[in-house]
Amino acid sequence: MKTSMIALAFAAFATAGFAHASEAPATTSAQSAAPQVQQWNPSQTGATQKTRAEVRHELVQAQQDGQLAQLSSLYRGS
Repeated sequence: MKTSMIALAFAAFATAGFAHASEAPATTSAQSAAPQVQQWNPSQTGATQKTRAEVRHELVQAQQDGQLAQLSSLYRGS
């Protein structure tokens, strides 16, 4: 009894999977006129990677300017 129920459930899920895997419907003229959106790519962000020395230099500079002390007092929660 359990075996037949499991087989029936498996067949139902397999059939549903094939239904979702069918081809996409043909696009209409209104859909094809829509502009294509370019996906985000991390290499296009324009941010350059910093070396360890550059990050260390920024840290020392922030300590000397008092920026770290100001942030510590801001986020202390008082």
